[in-house]
Amino acid sequence: MQSVTQTPCTLCRIGDAGDERTGDVWVKTTFAHTNPAAHWQRRLANGLAHNIGLVIAKAVHGQLAIDIPRADIVRQVALFGARNRDGWDVGMTILTALANLLPRLAEEEAYLALVHGASRVARDCDGEAPRRDRASLGSRLDPVVLKRWLQRWTNVRHREATERTLLTAIEAGLSPAVLANMLLAAVTERTFADTGHSLDFINKAFECLDLIGWQHAAAVLPTVVGQMVAARGAEESTAWRQPVDLVALCEKAAGQLAELVAVDLGVRSWWDHSALAHQLLGDDPVEIIDALKQAIRAGATSADLGRSLAYAAALRVARVGKANEHSDWETAHHVFTYANAVHRILTRIGTTDIDDHVTAVRSVLHGAMALYLARYLNVPPARIPGEDSEQLDDLPADVETIRTALLDAFDRQRQIDLVARLVARHHILGHSPHALIATLSRAVLREDAGFHSYQMLEAAVWQFTVWGDTDESRNILIAAARYLAAHSPTERAALQTSDIARRLMRGGELHQDAGAS
Repeated sequence: MQSVTQTPCTLCRIGDAGDERTGDVWVKTTFAHTNPAAHWQRRLANGLAHNIGLVIAKAVHGQLAIDIPRADIVRQVALFGARNRDGWDVGMTILTALANLLPRLAEEEAYLALVHGASRVARDCDGEAPRRDRASLGSRLDPVVLKRWLQRWTNVRHREATERTLLTAIEAGLSPAVLANMLLAAVTERTFADTGHSLDFINKAFECLDLIGWQHAAAVLPTVVGQMVAARGAEESTAWRQPVDLVALCEKAAGQLAELVAVDLGVRSWWDHSALAHQLLGDDPVEIIDALKQAIRAGATSADLGRSLAYAAALRVARVGKANEHSDWETAHHVFTYANAVHRILTRIGTTDIDDHVTAVRSVLHGAMALYLARYLNVPPARIPGEDSEQLDDLPADVETIRTALLDAFDRQRQIDLVARLVARHHILGHSPHALIATLSRAVLREDAGFHSYQMLEAAVWQFTVWGDTDESRNILIAAARYLAAHSPTERAALQTSDIARRLMRGGELHQDAGAS
């Protein structure tokens, strides 16, 4: 693997003033800041403002070293991103996804996660115009009216009116669940908008506020509006119109949902999530919609439908055949991350209002049709290891050896089948799934990972928590591992920068003659 090496002179120019160079050894001097927390917050703000990776990494390390809560670091970066770019972008999604994983990460991985998230936010903001503040409508309006206006302004692509309506709803003190329902109704005005990214960004903005505090809602939530109103819907795509008009099928089905929900409103005894997921993988769109209708009649809530959709989408990724083009992984990925966002936002809404169910199930219908269109990715389907009581006895047995083998596999290209088998082996032997998640997290965090890899890891981990330690959760982690293996390894330049920053802070040697004795 190639590596990227920075010269000592470059590091001298961008390091902190407290670092001195003696010969070929970097030595950390003693800092005497009267307020270390304020110092490292200023350094992080400076690194973010100038998009300097080493300064960001050192500032994150400095804050962690003095026990600044990880959530405080996330908050500083998120508010910087909300102020210094006119709209939500991939950096904020990466930051939020990795912040969601922080409770599961050890010290080393948590440091890398925060550095990655902060660096990607800084990259997004570099050279961009700062966000322009907008005012609310200045009057209190009924939430039903605000919801209708939000849909209308989104539909006609009027960003200014959409943001002001949303700000009015926030200032009115509407709950996160009500706000989520309003935005879901608006974003589903277009079918599978921007291949699912629009809804995923909205969901991540809500999760960001869960992490940093809802007192920042007016600063963070409106950042999703620009992308939402500009998004292109799948209704503009030929694939969704010919040979079967999938958009018309969704609209017709959504129009029938109010009556279906009204019949069994309040029934909460439905648990056939896995069975429905397999039905959603069918090759007839009418039968897929019928399966959703039957589940609703049987008592499935909208969140139940979202859970089944997410699992079906994970199986689609787990069964992507290696004969497909590399770019085809992204088609499967988009459906999975969209379905995960649908499930999470429907869980947040948690309402029994009939109108809200119509809106909610519309998002599920869109995901189900996107899943249907991706069926060619499983022709022929890749086999999921561990099924049919397969023991995989040719693979290592103890947890540490499996971890080493997994990380070694991620060091090499085209090890998709091997990592899937190792994940299955880990599950079959009953090892801690948390250890496996830690290994997959390490595999991603050491790479110069793309936006989608962070999404895939975090979505898989969340879906794993929903299913618990089951065969379904095993298949979800296999799906994530296969996707990550298809995108590894990389140059790992970010890992090198993070390691340099850590050694500088600890006073370690940066350069040493390899031939010295």
